[in-house]
Amino acid sequence: MSDDMHLNQIGRWAFILGVAISVVAGLASSALNAAAAGMVMLVLVLLGLIVGYLNIGHRQVEEFLYAAIAVELVGTANLFTIPVVGMALTVMVWYVAAFVAPAALVVALRSVYGLASRPVEKPKK
Repeated sequence: MSDDMHLNQIGRWAFILGVAISVVAGLASSALNAAAAGMVMLVLVLLGLIVGYLNIGHRQVEEFLYAAIAVELVGTANLFTIPVVGMALTVMVWYVAAFVAPAALVVALRSVYGLASRPVEKPKK
């Protein structure tokens, strides 16, 4: 197995784990104390960094950043007003947003660096 395939597998599993942890932690949010919730956030941030670094190539930057913005916006919705499942759904979305935000940061910083490191094209006369 080549190194690229190995890194692709790590990135894929980091994404799957991040989503799974977000869902499970959201469903179990009422049972988590502050320390456990903080550890969940830390793990999600680390997984998000891995996903942003390994999974998003130059061709997916724009689409990924749009999707990340959408996820962050959903996190601001008043989902907690939904009877029975609202609070768990709200926390689940918060965890997904905490997972996606560091990935978006990595992707955006790489994009900014790529744009800033190119020489300015002078118009031809």
